[in-house]
Amino acid sequence: MKMLLITLILYFCPIFQCQSEDTEFLEDGDFEDYMISDMDSNAAPVRIPRQVKMMLTKETKPHIQELSIQTTIISSYAFTAVSCSMLNRHSAAARGVFQFHIPTAAYISNFTMIVGGRVFPSQVKAKEKKVKKEGGENNGKKKDTPEQSEGELEVFRMEVTIPGRNRAVFLLTYEELLQRRLGRYEHMTSIRPMQLVSRLSVGVTIVEHSRISYLEVLPLQNGKKTSSNGNGKADGPPVSTIVKQNETFCKISFTPNIAQQAKIATNGMLGEFVVHYDVERETGIGDIQVQDGHFVHYFAPRDLPVVPKNVVFVIDTSASMLGTKMKQTKQALFTIINELRPNDNFNFVTFSNRIRVWQPGKLVPVTPISIRDAKKFIYMISVTGGTDINGGIQTGSALLSDYLSSKDESHHHSVSLIIFLTDGRPTVGVLQSPTIISNTKTAVQEKFCLFTIGMGDDVDYRLLERMSLDNCGTMRRIPEDADASLMLKGFYDEIGTPLLSDIRVEYSEDAVEYITQNLFTNYFNGSELIVAGKLTNRSDSLHVQVTASNSDRSIIMEKDVSIQEREQETERRLAEAEAGSKSDGYVERLWGFLSVKDGLKGRLRSQTSGERENYTQHATNLSLTYNFLTPLTQMIVEKPEVLADGSLAKAPPKSTEAPPSAETANQLSEDDNSLPPQSLQRKQPPKPISAATKATGGIRKLAQKSVTLSKTSADGDPHFVVEIPQSKLTVCFNINGEPGQILRLVTDHKHSGVTVNGALIGAPAPAGSHKQQRTYFSTITIVADKPKRSYIEVTTQKVILDGRDRMILPTSSSISIETANLAVVLIANTNLTVTIQGSIQFVILFHHYKNPAAFQRDHLGFYIAKSKGLSKDTHGLLGQFLYEDIGLTQIPGNFSTTGANGTQETLGKNFTLPSFHFLKVKDRSVAVMKKSRRIYSGKQTVDCWFAKNNAAKLIDGQHDDYIVSHLFDTGAWANETNTH
Repeated sequence: MKMLLITLILYFCPIFQCQSEDTEFLEDGDFEDYMISDMDSNAAPVRIPRQVKMMLTKETKPHIQELSIQTTIISSYAFTAVSCSMLNRHSAAARGVFQFHIPTAAYISNFTMIVGGRVFPSQVKAKEKKVKKEGGENNGKKKDTPEQSEGELEVFRMEVTIPGRNRAVFLLTYEELLQRRLGRYEHMTSIRPMQLVSRLSVGVTIVEHSRISYLEVLPLQNGKKTSSNGNGKADGPPVSTIVKQNETFCKISFTPNIAQQAKIATNGMLGEFVVHYDVERETGIGDIQVQDGHFVHYFAPRDLPVVPKNVVFVIDTSASMLGTKMKQTKQALFTIINELRPNDNFNFVTFSNRIRVWQPGKLVPVTPISIRDAKKFIYMISVTGGTDINGGIQTGSALLSDYLSSKDESHHHSVSLIIFLTDGRPTVGVLQSPTIISNTKTAVQEKFCLFTIGMGDDVDYRLLERMSLDNCGTMRRIPEDADASLMLKGFYDEIGTPLLSDIRVEYSEDAVEYITQNLFTNYFNGSELIVAGKLTNRSDSLHVQVTASNSDRSIIMEKDVSIQEREQETERRLAEAEAGSKSDGYVERLWGFLSVKDGLKGRLRSQTSGERENYTQHATNLSLTYNFLTPLTQMIVEKPEVLADGSLAKAPPKSTEAPPSAETANQLSEDDNSLPPQSLQRKQPPKPISAATKATGGIRKLAQKSVTLSKTSADGDPHFVVEIPQSKLTVCFNINGEPGQILRLVTDHKHSGVTVNGALIGAPAPAGSHKQQRTYFSTITIVADKPKRSYIEVTTQKVILDGRDRMILPTSSSISIETANLAVVLIANTNLTVTIQGSIQFVILFHHYKNPAAFQRDHLGFYIAKSKGLSKDTHGLLGQFLYEDIGLTQIPGNFSTTGANGTQETLGKNFTLPSFHFLKVKDRSVAVMKKSRRIYSGKQTVDCWFAKNNAAKLIDGQHDDYIVSHLFDTGAWANETNTH
């Protein structure tokens, strides 16, 4: 059974559809000289270089057979799905480590493991508040470590023991909203599997409403340097990259074979696959998209006069900045001051254990002479002593605050900011973070914004983020091995050209509720402001008003937007771009993503315990509703237990907490000493919760154990297989339906309220077949009428849940949803498990063909996993056998017959007939023959007794009696109930 289940899972998972002989279980060191590349079974084999082959054969840890990283970006909101197949080709159990770098701003939305054919999902719940320990430490663990955080990336890591000769599959998904910076979006995919991968596939699909005006695939990035592209060129896309693009749609694939990977990096650390792109945004009020009762507003004006700025640079000159850090900082500052504009004013503050101001008591206008003198000051900066963060920020704030309070009116229509840089933690002066945060807020007094930059691994990033969040700024990380000069210059470029200040985006009160942040201190050239909200359904139009200041003028923009027209326009553009089911609900999830971010920021800025608790509850509810991995939720991952003989234990798997993310450490405030792990099971909520209301009931993670399939099923052509529990027989039959017909599979409408119907599609029969055509199930509906009516409609592309609220879930995503009476667990492109009232369980398999033959169609398979809650009156093509007692009778081949004259005759030896078998069903006898059926998409063989002629006499009535009028037909069976 173990081998069956793993084979089944691997067959249905999309990343395994291309596997054939090259993915069989291998003996130690047994690798082929040739491999099929580019995930194409028709491609020519590529010879593995001898050195690479030697590395593979000497590999002792489990080998990554396949790594697939697929991202779909819809209007800058990115969904990424990672699938990793790891093979332990040795006889003994081995430790497998799945490690993946994700952007720090992203939220993980699913994690599932499949080990030895068993599915081990994760469980999400709210973080439990832990008791603060003496000294404020958390078991001595460092909250910001290089292992957890690497600049703009954080590491997700999971270890599991893989039994010998077995596979482990890791499924991880995460979501992020791409930030527009310097006039472009950047999407980064980390490719660091730590070994060469047999089949590596990276895909980025971009679906935009507006025309894609710029697209570039960068060379692989790896720390300070650009990685080798594997093609001997230092620039341009990496080898094997293919780009397909039209006006609003782009598909990028990167599929290096194992030899090409080895040319880039023999240790598997290929680097980051980076895509830059931009779109043409609507001028004026911006681009508004509406979908499923939610809207998102993109505002990115251009061609505006630049607002003058007043900037103070506060630079750490402590001893730890000695060497490369200070050299790169000076290089960046030289470049930055050359780009200051004539109307700007500036100054420098340096701090170590002493504070130094370049021009005390004032800000200096930009002139050729002041720029020359500033360069001399920068050149003469020397490093020494400790780190007085509080002293540096107080001096810089006082300098800028005094300037703004002066009688000079020229600065009233300017943007003021402090750029603060450090590479360490406070060692001199005030050392307590809460005191520094409080002092900073008091000094700034909401007069200007504070932008913080941390360099290296020894920085208190939590402190820097809190300082910037409290004062309308942002924090940026510069990794230890990064090019600090380039990153400092890039960060300044983002905030160096302010176009608007004091921006307020408002909407008609009767049309919207629960909007995300709509007040912004500044808008910088090349960036973007995004507001999302939920519509009230009380208005047909949306009035939008944007007010802002630009230099010496105030700006007001207004527009009335038709909600229906915008929704139709959104759907039309998605259809033109062929976005498919992946676009379902993207606006709502984007709104949820931004709402969680807002809640976490509000929580950090809160001044009272009551205010903090409100923000905490709001962000927690949203995190659970959308199943996002946030600092306020935790994830419990089921892990398999491997016995001494290397096999999986049959006992329930052990649960373990997943490691915390880097964002967790940086989002929590000082009184949170525990670093909570977070949720990992993505799900689409039936109804979003409000900002002020605690969620009661609704969606929560289903504590799903390993998925076990039964033999009772309708799958394939379709072939019906039925286990008879009473007599321990397995019976099978075919129903030769017509395309378009809908068959009744299960009905217990009067008692449990459950009905299952399946719709057929047709396909030509294969050459040489005795059939004229094939039929498959294209759609299956499950209707549950008790206690309240709800239904589930399943196709190969999407799952529609309709009850109190309607949800559309793409089958390409892993999702778990649970209500009081219904639980749904969707494993991406593999199967859907539906549990009704805890005692009825159905499993629907998804069959997808990568390159289907003429007689093949993507289709569904239906399995009854648990039937305890179905009554004895259950009927349908499958349901009628659940409580049936069927007997098997054999009539020997050499038997007596009655002659024409009434005497007994016995056939002689030369006329011996084969034995005949009959099933006794109620008062009917059904001739059957022994057959073998392949179920689970041909991965298991079942011996069964086959009834011919559309199961005549085996089923009640005729097979035509099981044809219903529509998918949601719950009418009683024409011949009443089954009789037992």
